[in-house]
Order: sequence, then C-alpha cells, then structure tokens
Amino acid sequence: MKAEASPDCAGTDSALPRLARAAPERLQISAMTTHKRAAILVSGRGANMAALIAAAKRRDYPASIALVVSNRPQAAALGRAQAEGITTAIVDHTEYGKDREAFERALQAVLEAHSIEIVCLAGFMRLFTPWLVSRWSGRMLNIHPALLPAFRGLHTPERALEAGVKIHGATVHFVVPEVDCGPIVAQAAVPVLDGDTPDTLADRVLAAELRLYPLALALVAGGKAQIAGSTVKSDATVSAAGRLIVPDET
Repeated sequence: MKAEASPDCAGTDSALPRLARAAPERLQISAMTTHKRAAILVSGRGANMAALIAAAKRRDYPASIALVVSNRPQAAALGRAQAEGITTAIVDHTEYGKDREAFERALQAVLEAHSIEIVCLAGFMRLFTPWLVSRWSGRMLNIHPALLPAFRGLHTPERALEAGVKIHGATVHFVVPEVDCGPIVAQAAVPVLDGDTPDTLADRVLAAELRLYPLALALVAGGKAQIAGSTVKSDATVSAAGRLIVPDET
C-alpha cells in the first residue's frame, strides 16, 4: 500500500527496530485442511503477488489466491495472474476522481462478490480511508520494505543508507488507519553493505520479501498469528539461536 509521511505510531521514525527473531526458513507451517480465500491488491508488476501465488499452490498451504485486483488497468500483474488461471478484476481509481470512499465501496463490492476472507496488499499504490480499513480489521496485510517501526513511508532504501544502519529488511503487518503502524506479523532482515546503492539494497530486500510474505500469509490464514493488543502473538516455531550480526563476527 502506498505510504506517506504521517505522525509516529510508536517511537520515532528512525528508531532502530527489534530484529526478526529468526530467519524465515526456521518457521514451520503445519499441514492445513481448510483454505482461506485471499485476494491480492496490486498496482504494478506483481513480484510479491507471484510469490504468494506460487506458495498457495502447495496442498498444505492454508490460503488460496481467489482473486487479484488492480486499480490500474495496465498493471503487468493482471496478465501474470491470468496466466496462472486466477480471476482478476479492475477497479480504476481514476473513475472516481477525488471520492476515495466511492472507490473503496466499489472495491469492497468486488471483494464481497468473491467471498474474500483475507486481503493482501502487494504494491497497491493507494491509501485507504478508515471506512475500508475497519471492514478488514485483522484480515488485511501489507508488506513494507523496512524493519518497522523504522523508516515508515517512502524511499526506504535511500533513508536507510543515509542513516547508516547496518541491517535493513522488510515487514508484513496488519493494516490500520495509520500508515505503516499496524501490528507486525513477521520480519526479515538483510545486511547493508558498504558499497550499496538504493537499487542494490532494494533488490536484496525484495528477495527477502518474496520469502517473507508467503510465510506471513500462512501464519495468519492458518490461525498461527493473532492480534493481541498492539502486537501479534504467534504459535509458529522460532529458533532462539537465529541472528544476523553486521559486520560478521570475527
């Protein structure tokens, strides 16, 4: 989901986040017999969408990708989803002018028509009003290219390099009205290298995102991650030995 600067939701925007307790591969998802119907909302090429679709092909994955929706008729992700045999829909925000709620009501109607249970934002470049967010409370996920609560908003690789952090990463969180402030489901950390540019760092984070988002959706759809106040409690297996130290230990 598109992010813009907004008041802090917890601490300062540049505060160092708590590191992920373990690398994504250490979290285990048990076999499930039911599948939650998930919709993916996209605006662009759909890299994270493709990762979610691939994961959902596993028989033991607790979610099925029932629908892909875009606000941009020419989004490349639509063709990719159609090639996978997934139903697609277009709700073009430009047809609604500045009436954000009218756009959201049209989007909500599409989601309801397809009996969607979980919504995943994957590069969806629109901010939602509280009207829509409230209807998907605890059922809408977003992925952000930073270790929240650090670097909320846009241009995260550039800001991470300017701040001189040694570890960057990605976060999947529940969506709340405040931008990038929802309870955190899962995080993945990557090292920041001395020679990094915003593009090289963004590519490294994206590679982590493609593993992280399927994990996070599986946790939520499988009932292994639930909101408890302002945080998320998880029943997933986590190794206490998981760590990332930068520079490498000598």
